[in-house]
Amino acid sequence: MPDGGQIVKEIFKLNYNKLKSVIIIGGGIIGLCSAYYLAKEGHKVIVIDQSDISSGASFVNAGYISPSHVIPLSSPGMVASGFKMMFNQASPFYFKPRLDLDLFKWAWNFNKSATQKHVNYASPIIKELTVFSRDLFQEMKNSGVFDFHFERKGLLMAYQTSKFEEKEAYIADVARAQGLDVKQIDKAKLKEMEPEIKAEGAFYYLDDAHSTPDDFMKKMHHYLQLKGVQFYMDEKVLDFERNANTVTHLITDKQRHQFDEIIIAAGSWSPIIAKKLGIQILVQAGKGYRINLNRPTGINYPAILAERNTAVSPMNGFTRFGGTMEIGGINATINKIRVKQIAENAKAFYPNITITAEEMELAACGLRPVSPDGLPYIGRSKKHSNVSFATGHAMMGWSQAHGTAKLISEIISEKTPSLNLEPFSAERFN
Repeated sequence: MPDGGQIVKEIFKLNYNKLKSVIIIGGGIIGLCSAYYLAKEGHKVIVIDQSDISSGASFVNAGYISPSHVIPLSSPGMVASGFKMMFNQASPFYFKPRLDLDLFKWAWNFNKSATQKHVNYASPIIKELTVFSRDLFQEMKNSGVFDFHFERKGLLMAYQTSKFEEKEAYIADVARAQGLDVKQIDKAKLKEMEPEIKAEGAFYYLDDAHSTPDDFMKKMHHYLQLKGVQFYMDEKVLDFERNANTVTHLITDKQRHQFDEIIIAAGSWSPIIAKKLGIQILVQAGKGYRINLNRPTGINYPAILAERNTAVSPMNGFTRFGGTMEIGGINATINKIRVKQIAENAKAFYPNITITAEEMELAACGLRPVSPDGLPYIGRSKKHSNVSFATGHAMMGWSQAHGTAKLISEIISEKTPSLNLEPFSAERFN
């Protein structure tokens, strides 16, 4: 019979054998959080990104951690709205038509998903992943591994007309059905909470939180470097080498990498990389914009301006206005018409705030990876045994990053996933 020391050695050996060399393609919020949880499990982690990890959707978003956003983008009425707004470059949702087979497949499946049946199916899944992620975000904050801005102040869905009050009431009912805490705030109470706002009322989502993306990303990157995570930046993926159903090497424009597991978390670029492996995932880049006001605004609460589809977020030392969803391919072109529209939207709800031409000139954009059905891709590929996906989160990437990363870590570590992964299958549209 083995002694206690031998048993400990055998357990250590078993755990050591499960440790792997993992490459993460993508240095956005999903990639960095995946590196965090994988490193905690003891895996050797490398992050590869084609940029220097200082810009993009993970840096320009509203910083919301939003269980309130339980209705997927592909919902009843969105297709009709999309056609109406298709040729209006100032509209909140702008779909730029082009001859592209992948775009056609994406649009076809988006249309198929835009039903009440799909909303009923997807809403609890979205809520479960987002709440799971929010709690992990809070857990990270409480652990003190590094300091970053994170607040649980909720989110206001503010409206100025009865038409949008009814629309927001429906969304609030869907959220309440998922067990979320939502209160309707009248004009007087809203004015008490947010003196600067011009609105008739709001629905107040108490389960939401917010943070400052730039602050978190820079500090997380630094922390991971201290913990031994290797970063290869400004490095572009060219190809892969395979042996049967296993991918053995990654070829970049600078070197050849060997690994045990690879995670594709490259946001809107994920389908381009997946194609190199013979895998099709349906993702379209959805461009969003942000304007920062590095001056006092008097704004206290994160808010969505309902009629204007504009997000407002009081961050660590500044206020951010942002929004729009522009399906127009991968490009970093700043459309000044859309930037100006965000400034006008802000003025409509906050009359005392005028966004200056200089502030608009410093606007930035990011490309959100949008799946057709509003659910992300999380989990292993069916085609290759050591390839996993973590992408397609659309506007929910910041909200669902920690949960996604934890699930990816559990997959790689051969643990039972905390959530059912079936709805997130990367090949569900094949």
